Amino acid sequence: MTTIITDEPKGYDRARELKAFDETKSGVKGLVDAGISEIPRIFVQESVDKTDKNPMTQFSIPVIDLGRIAHDPIQRQRIADQVREASEKWGFFQVVNHGIPVDVLEEMKEGVRRFYEQDEEVKKEYYTRDITRKLVYNSNFDLYTASVANWRDTFFCYMAPNPPKPEELPEACRDILIAYSNQVMNLGHLLFEILSESLGLRPDRLKEMDCAKGLVAICHYYPPCPQPELTMGTTKHTDNDFLTVLLQDQIGRLQVLGDDGEWFDVPPIPGALVVNVGDLLQLMTNDKFKSVEHKVLANKAGPRISVACFFGKSFQPSEKLFGPIRELLSEDKPPLYKETTITEYLAYFKEHGLDGTSPLRHFKL
Repeated sequence: MTTIITDEPKGYDRARELKAFDETKSGVKGLVDAGISEIPRIFVQESVDKTDKNPMTQFSIPVIDLGRIAHDPIQRQRIADQVREASEKWGFFQVVNHGIPVDVLEEMKEGVRRFYEQDEEVKKEYYTRDITRKLVYNSNFDLYTASVANWRDTFFCYMAPNPPKPEELPEACRDILIAYSNQVMNLGHLLFEILSESLGLRPDRLKEMDCAKGLVAICHYYPPCPQPELTMGTTKHTDNDFLTVLLQDQIGRLQVLGDDGEWFDVPPIPGALVVNVGDLLQLMTNDKFKSVEHKVLANKAGPRISVACFFGKSFQPSEKLFGPIRELLSEDKPPLYKETTITEYLAYFKEHGLDGTSPLRHFKL
């Protein structure tokens, strides 16, 4: 069994500790199961940017009710206006009455829990850093490139446009992962229609640009941390997609950066889903919609479970160019970004990982 170095010796060898941690194939949960009382050096941040003592609860991202949207044109326009305002000001909003039954949401969270809490030897069969696999389970996708590791384990799988065969998915969450992904795809099509309308475009404009073609389900498990003040569940970042639909459990701990530089909580609402604009949608809307930095605080209560569904072709090799949508440009509103391929964008993101800097800056004109 590989030994994890938890103290910082003279001549500390970070690369050695990263390799030792990775080779256990047990992730952060393995550390907790082993009963550690101090977190390994690879997880310790020199300065933990936290809003823990005085959370910004006076701010709240909009909660948008999608009920009756299909049967009431006036309500649909009202919702489009709300989505536009939220996407411009916050980059985040929550949706209720979105059409996905509560029991499906709950079973999805339980499916993720079953995967991570199953027999370790069964789980290890899925542990890999080969991102071409149909399902990839590991701890910290950027373990070897980031300056510090985050206190979480993750598995993700490509659910569209070429979903895995059922037998390629873990038995612990197979059925619910397929069912939930299908429901999120339906919701995504509706959201892209509303986003298009909120921009003054045809309802199918974003969909015809393949924004809703790809879906990746990213399932996080944040074990309880013995020293949450020293690390982060997920360091600050923006999402490298068009749109994200997030299912979070009752623990919360998700925070979003406001205009004034303060962090504020995104409180869990039973039955709600969190929706946020990704980098590629900000690029395509020429900064009209905002891809906003967010993070997850480590916690002692845990485990925290979340499922982030990323929409976009960002995980499918493609030479198609994406740039600001021409209908949104004018002499007074010239393009702010150069056109880029998903391949180029992802290559830059992979090289830098979650370094706290938006990749969009690299593509500014």
